[in-house]
Amino acid sequence: MQQDSGFQAADCPPPKKWVLINDRFVLEADAKVPVFDRSFRYGDGLFETLRVYGGRPFAWEQHAERLQRGSEFLRIRLPFSASELRHLALELIRRNQMPEAVLRLQVSRGSGRRGYAPAGDESPLLVMTLGGAPVLDEGAPVRWQLITSSLRLPENDVLSGFKTCNQLMHVLAAAEARERSAQDALLLNANGCVVETTCANLFWIQDGVVCTPPLTSGALPGVTRAWVINVGAELGVEVCERNVSRADLLRANGVFLTQSVWEIIEVTRVDETVLPLAPFVGTLRQAYRKACLSTAG
Repeated sequence: MQQDSGFQAADCPPPKKWVLINDRFVLEADAKVPVFDRSFRYGDGLFETLRVYGGRPFAWEQHAERLQRGSEFLRIRLPFSASELRHLALELIRRNQMPEAVLRLQVSRGSGRRGYAPAGDESPLLVMTLGGAPVLDEGAPVRWQLITSSLRLPENDVLSGFKTCNQLMHVLAAAEARERSAQDALLLNANGCVVETTCANLFWIQDGVVCTPPLTSGALPGVTRAWVINVGAELGVEVCERNVSRADLLRANGVFLTQSVWEIIEVTRVDETVLPLAPFVGTLRQAYRKACLSTAG
């Protein structure tokens, strides 16, 4: 079978992509951010990543609300309201003709003088970009293998409630996973309790109960995590928050992850331990996909 050489025909140039910088749509090749921007210098900013289905960003209100809470905590003035941001996102989707995509919003405090302390005269900077979305097939569920990171997260971290632009702990843990040929890394906190992975919230099933670490463990309040907790009662399943050790997690009847891009992910292995697959995860995955597609335009 002939393989794709990776080159495109001369008469088929790659499509030009648009990005949004504040209120300006510019071509990706022309998009520039100042070198004195505080998100570049100090990680002083926030971001949100969400899936687009049928031209509509899924769970927009929940992502916008978390962005708003984060901006208030960091004292960054958002340059647009939630409704204005959504309008700009829809226009970006339309211009790029990408009804199935991954949308990323990033807000920086803006450019400022040298030093950690904000001077108060910064002008916030908004950037929106679109990327390709993974194709998910119900007949081939997403299944990941994890390694346990050597790094430890702090408990009761005030910043864990938001997606800040400073994610170095998760960057290093993801590097560990790649070095060991795993899809992601399991993160524990300083007390040895499981928290999350570098890019997803963590769930496990024990004696028919769906469990997840409490937010005080250091876990991000994920949008898909909240959906699972809320929909549990509708599916007749008990959901609880619980602190457990890695050893307890490995004795679970099934482990899965939740995140906006890959939806519901089954975990088949953690380090050298093979984990069982729980039938309930398939039911949950189908329910989530139905909810996603119901909002498509």
